[in-house]
This record gives sequence, C-alpha cells and structure tokens, in this order.
Amino acid sequence: MRTKRFLTTVLIAVTTLFFAVPNSSQAQEDDEGFTFGGAVRYNLISASYNETKTNPEFTWDTWRLNVDGSMAGVDLSFEYRFYPTFGSHFIHHGFLGYDLSDNLYMELGVTQVPFGITTYASHSWWFQGPYYVGLEDDYDMGINFDYTPSDKLKLSLSYFRQQEPEGPKFGGDVTFGASGPGRYSYDIVPGQGGYVDGAGNFVAEQATLSELNQFNGRLAYNVAEGWEIGASAQIGGIYNRTLDEIETSTALAGHIVGNFGNFNLKAEYINYDYNAKGDQGNELDVVQMGAYGYEYFGGGNYSGGVAAEANVYVAGLAYSVPVDFGPISNIQFYVDYTMIDKVNENFYDTQHLVPGMLISAGGIYTYVDYAMGKNQPWLTGSFGKGLGTGVEDPDWNRRFNINIGYYF
Repeated sequence: MRTKRFLTTVLIAVTTLFFAVPNSSQAQEDDEGFTFGGAVRYNLISASYNETKTNPEFTWDTWRLNVDGSMAGVDLSFEYRFYPTFGSHFIHHGFLGYDLSDNLYMELGVTQVPFGITTYASHSWWFQGPYYVGLEDDYDMGINFDYTPSDKLKLSLSYFRQQEPEGPKFGGDVTFGASGPGRYSYDIVPGQGGYVDGAGNFVAEQATLSELNQFNGRLAYNVAEGWEIGASAQIGGIYNRTLDEIETSTALAGHIVGNFGNFNLKAEYINYDYNAKGDQGNELDVVQMGAYGYEYFGGGNYSGGVAAEANVYVAGLAYSVPVDFGPISNIQFYVDYTMIDKVNENFYDTQHLVPGMLISAGGIYTYVDYAMGKNQPWLTGSFGKGLGTGVEDPDWNRRFNINIGYYF
C-alpha cells in the first residue's frame, strides 16, 4: 500500500508541475491553434494458408482521426482508429505535451513507450517481430520525459501506470483468435497461459494478468551524421489479480540505425523476460497478449500466447529511389527480418521475413509486401500458437499484401 501511495503522490506532483512551471520556450499566442487530419487505408490480401473462396480479399484496413495543436503553451496530440475488419476501434495515442525547458519536454497520457529503435524498427507495413510481443511501437498510460541536451544525444525516461484504455473486443472467432482487448499495441492481458511440466508437457493455466508500474529508459546517440546507436531498459510489474501478487518483468535492447547514400539500415537485439505467475501460482512459460480485439487464444490445453522469455534479433535494409512518375516521387525497396529465439528448449522459434516496397505519391503511401513467416501469428492458420510453444519444422507461410493509405 505504501508503494501505491508513493506512486500516486508522484503522479499528482508531476501533474501539478506540468501546469505550474513557466514555459521557458516562451510559446507565443500566434502559435496556438489546432489541425485536424486522418487517414483511410485499404488492404488487398492473398494468403497461401487461406484456402477459402474469399481468397484473395479486398478489405478496408482502417480509418483514423487526428487532432494536434497547442493552447496556452500546452500541446495536444490525439489519434483514434477504427478497424472495420476486426470490428473494433480504440485510441492510438492521446497526450498533453509541455516544454519544461528548451531541452526538456514532457508528455502526459497515452504516449509511445521509449524502447528500442526510435519510432519503428521496421520499414514495411508489417512492423518487425518485436511489435507482436509488445516491444515495438507500444503505447501505454503514463508520463514521459525527453531530454535533448544536444543534437547528438536524446534521453527518454518514462513511468507507465498501466496499459492504454481498451476499445470493443472482437466477437471471438476461435478458429482465428478469441475475444480480446481492443487496442493498437500488444500488452499482457488476462487469459490462458501455461507452463511446461517436468515431463516436458505443456499445461494450460488461467492467468488474470495485467501490466502495472512500468519504468522505461532509452539513450540514443548520433555517433556520426546519419548514424544512431542506442540502448533501452524496461522494468515493470505483471500483476495477477487472483493471487494479488506482482512479479517483476524486464527487457533490454541495443540498436543501431544508419543512413549511407540511399540506403537505410536498422538492426536491434532484445532480451525480454515476462516473469509471471498463473492463477494456481505456477511460473508461466507462456503469457497471454492481445490487441485489435484478439488475443493469442489456443483453447483447451493449447499453447496460445507468447513465450515468456526470448532473445529477439532484428535487421532491416532499405534503398530509396527518387522518381518523377506522375504523382509518384519515391520508391523505397526493403527487406525486414526477425528471429525470436525462445529460451525454453521445448519451444520452436519464430521467424518473420518481409521483402517489399513503399511507393510514395503525395499523401498516398502504398506498401507492396510479400510477407513470409514461420510460427508468425498473423502468417498462419493457427493464430494463437506461433509465438507460444510454436510448431516443429513449420513451412514458410506466405501472404502477398498491398496496403493503400491516403493520409490527410
């Protein structure tokens, strides 16, 4: 209880500071005002693992609304998304921002977790593997400070009380995924996890889990023009409501991003340990995660979820070609790869390989991807199992995907 009171006091104090400290950057009244925008995106899908008559499919991927602006020196950034295919809608981000000084900026609300490669580890529409285990482009509810003492150095420190708010759940198609949280980024959620017993058998166990009191730090340094190296650390609690106990989870990452000529390189290493207990008090080897109205459901004694501990290896290379072809101004060719090496020797690893290209034409961005995966949940007929125990010697499942987005 003392810890809870202390954290509440800190949050109240920081919030008070947010509105009380004079803005040393001296925002001017003529900078005030708000802009409204959004996007609509469509998907054309052809999947090797889908044998129904609806393959290929043409779907409405998403539409979103954005508001950004400033009043009295306090910034607002807000985005809400709708996903008709998944029957869900939810907040992407929504925070208040304030310049505490010329080189210290604060964000309060639903904001991006500073972990790993800045903004995205990927080039493609698919993100990279860390996204699917909650470690790329993650958003949570809390407070973040960005300190930039020079053009070369940026330090981010954050405290997140809990996950971002949920939107509606999906209806619960157990052939694809069970009803889960309607949110943009993957978080640990209540549901079915499990552990491997002494005989090497997977035993399913309910686990009423949630993330609580997470701290993040990331240091990014420009070692040369166009080259950034960085390190990230994350420590937080995984709370079991049934046991009323909190276990400590950790994640560490190192990354490098470089531009040379028209090339862009992104590389990253992550080690994470989602240390958690099930409702019967057993240490879990698989925890449940969810987003987009789905969770990684398996059913019965089925190992749906995410391996609780793994090493993640990420690499991506892109090459941009400026063109002058009607409205098209640039074509970027890329290949992204992830290996999720699960620590439990009874589990089978996940691989994710996406060659493709991004076509830019004003506010229209078109991703043309040929996504391939082994034990990758969105590239399989068994949605829940891939990131958990996985399956032995899986085939490379393939999906040709064209995503057309109009951003305004």
